[in-house]
Amino acid sequence: MNLNRYIDHTLLKSDATASQVEKLCQEAKEHEFFSVCINSYYVKKAVSLLRGSNTAVCTVVGFPLGASTMETKRFEAMKAMAEGAREIDMVLNISAVKSGEWQYALDDMSSLAQVCHQQGGLLKVILETCLLNEEEKKKACELAVKAGVDFVKTSTGFSTGGATIEDVKLMRSIVGDKLGVKASGGVRDAATARAMIEAGASRLGTSASVEIMKGMSSGSAY
Repeated sequence: MNLNRYIDHTLLKSDATASQVEKLCQEAKEHEFFSVCINSYYVKKAVSLLRGSNTAVCTVVGFPLGASTMETKRFEAMKAMAEGAREIDMVLNISAVKSGEWQYALDDMSSLAQVCHQQGGLLKVILETCLLNEEEKKKACELAVKAGVDFVKTSTGFSTGGATIEDVKLMRSIVGDKLGVKASGGVRDAATARAMIEAGASRLGTSASVEIMKGMSSGSAY
């Protein structure tokens, strides 16, 4: 298992510094992680640092609440992609979902998918599963397929809970092989990483990427 290619090496803390982003990118190059996931303020820097490497730049939109307007999310995504981001992780409009405004949630996802695909990029939609009941999770996944997004993702890591095996299995059961599933939030060791992949995750979002790789090389995941 080339676990490194499952990993979005992540640094989304509000107090992240330029030197920490530089370290993140260096680690990502060294381990050939699939991407770094950083706030849009650092997209230009990360693109410059990773030029010529096998690591893409991913950033977040409408983060971490998902309650920005559709137009605001579109602008965020367009600017980030113009600066070199290749993947966008948007947060589902959870307020709309909780209010039963499913058409808005669908339009929000469809709008961002169009922006990303026009620029040759990918869109992941963060469901924030800890805030949704099972029926809401199922319907959000169904609408994500309909919207033409590329991945559904469990969590921001900034709410009341992170990825669970049960949620990953549920999401995979709904999207089938049409979409990727990203497990994010609480994936901090090799054993958990392996379990998430076995449950159906095709990408992992984690800030503990280097520790996970060390755990894999020591055989602790097996």
